[in-house]
Amino acid sequence: MKPKATNSAQARRDFLLGAGAAGAAGAAVIATNGSLAAGQPTAAPDRHAKGGGGYHVTDHVRQYYRTTKV
Repeated sequence: MKPKATNSAQARRDFLLGAGAAGAAGAAVIATNGSLAAGQPTAAPDRHAKGGGGYHVTDHVRQYYRTTKV
């Protein structure tokens, strides 16, 4: 017969169970490449004036960069 688990032992088991579940969820996101399920609408990317929807520096970004200078 096993001795009764203490509160700290139970808390440790609960933590490890949660960590394992989080790891499995992370692996599922990586495996699906973070894509949405079929049939779900996606938002169209914003287009910059020069074309393309990637990163571009705007005034508020420049202001942030100025605040990070050492």
